[in-house]
Amino acid sequence: MKRRPTVVWPAAPHLASLLLCATVQPGKGSVHNSGRALMKSFRRHVAIAIDGGGIRGLVVTRALAVLEDYLGQTAPEIFRLASGTSTGAIISAGIAAGLSGADMCDLYTRLAHIVFPQTWRSRLWLLTRHRYTSEPLAAALHEYLGDLTMGDFWDHAPRIDVVVTTFDLLENRTRFVKPWKPTYAKWPVTKAVLASSAVPTYFPAVEGRYIDGGIGSYANPCYLAAYELKFCLGWDPLETTLISLGTGREPHALNVDKANHWWPWQWLMPMFGAFLQCANDQQVHLVKTFFQDLDFRRFQIDLARPIAMDDVTAIPDLLAYGDALGRKILNDDVDSAMAIHPSQAPG
Repeated sequence: MKRRPTVVWPAAPHLASLLLCATVQPGKGSVHNSGRALMKSFRRHVAIAIDGGGIRGLVVTRALAVLEDYLGQTAPEIFRLASGTSTGAIISAGIAAGLSGADMCDLYTRLAHIVFPQTWRSRLWLLTRHRYTSEPLAAALHEYLGDLTMGDFWDHAPRIDVVVTTFDLLENRTRFVKPWKPTYAKWPVTKAVLASSAVPTYFPAVEGRYIDGGIGSYANPCYLAAYELKFCLGWDPLETTLISLGTGREPHALNVDKANHWWPWQWLMPMFGAFLQCANDQQVHLVKTFFQDLDFRRFQIDLARPIAMDDVTAIPDLLAYGDALGRKILNDDVDSAMAIHPSQAPG
């Protein structure tokens, strides 16, 4: 597959002073951050799980580029299992297809305005069935992924496992698309990631039935990755590192004093956001509870303001957030916002 040139990233000076808490010393692969240890070495097997988030996937691609620069290896050389939902599915498939984090950072930056054009359709989306057509995204994916099928990831060396989630409207269940499953081996990779990325009201359903994998409980697919590596691949958790990357946690901005004065429709987005956040946190808790021998590292970045999944004007900010997330990885600064088990909750 043709390699893409390394992208030259634009600066985001208005965020840089807030986010750049550590610096990578060029050519030395070391991190300066007094009182903090460097990243622990990965174990024998390394897996990655990537959340959904639309254009916020740029945060993850930039963070991966930071990790690649530090290790002197590309993402395809680091990870042998990649699990993703929505934009995370695109990045996971890119890793499996041989694209580096820098490659995908370039891809996201260049194609954002093509995939999310600001037209009358996107502005008057309540009068349309969906804000965007899927053709530009499909064409971009085909340019990078070609005619690869899911089975190609499993049948050709170096073998890599990929878990892509999509919700099947016809069967009312989440499907877990994997290269070693005969049911999905002949699926084009572009079909799998388009299905996982078909967010309702944003993109049309694929084949009229497959929509965003985050509609269920798997916007954060880290538990799927943990299950896959132990029970499907047979990896020993004691010999495995699982990196889980979020695409940014939005600030809690609800005015609770006004809640009892909301109209029914005003509850929709707050409730949907709360559901997604609880589901994401619960996946992390499940991994920490049932895979205690696993070297599990969950990294997330807090956003200063909400950023919509199609907000292309936020690209400079997202790149800066990606720098910060990358440095969290290098410092083993794992996310501290974990779900509380019911047995630990106050009465």
